Amino acid sequence: MDHGTRGELTSRLAEAIAAVTTTHPLRVAIDGPPASGKTTLADELAVVLRAQGREVIRACIDDFLLPRAHRYRRGQYSAEGCYFDAHDRAALCRVLLDPLGPGGDRTIRTTAFDKDTDTPTSLPATTAPADAVLLFDGVFLLRPELIDRWDLRIFVSVPFEQTVDRARDRGTGPTGPTADTAAIERSWRDRYIPAQQLYFATARPTDHADIIVYNDQLHRPAWEVRRPR
Repeated sequence: MDHGTRGELTSRLAEAIAAVTTTHPLRVAIDGPPASGKTTLADELAVVLRAQGREVIRACIDDFLLPRAHRYRRGQYSAEGCYFDAHDRAALCRVLLDPLGPGGDRTIRTTAFDKDTDTPTSLPATTAPADAVLLFDGVFLLRPELIDRWDLRIFVSVPFEQTVDRARDRGTGPTGPTADTAAIERSWRDRYIPAQQLYFATARPTDHADIIVYNDQLHRPAWEVRRPR
């Protein structure tokens, strides 16, 4: 296991990406629990890759949600609902992952749903360059339905209890920003953490990760290359 600065981490991840050879755009999953730092890491990595001249496509699982009535049909605090009902994996594969994969036409959309309006999006499609890198962050990315659609799999690991603290600091509840600390606590302890425990028990995501980033110390992360390619 290696330790270093944020810059050293992103440089190492960029090296890992450069080492993967594909005949189509490279699809990188950045998975991990809520509040683990996935989006920040993906954004940092995008800056490094763009500085190296790579074309980067950034996308997030939050833009592939299902309608709110479906997401919460088992209840606002249901862990099973979080894991099974929240995300439109079929749309994600159809409009983004499969077009970027082997035999795909590279005609993509990076979003399928607007959670603020609770409606599907209808943005025009774009064509990705053949040497582009997709940096896709989100929860549950290494589940069986998606596992084979990634060319590099990064898992951002943080102790669950620490994610609760970070969520409390952010003021983020189940429906967005909130001042209600009790609602944040309940959403994490009843929905998000049990959903992650279900994910770990059924999909064992860290077993499938090529690289694990231990992000509990943000300014001094550690990382482990599990499956160099």
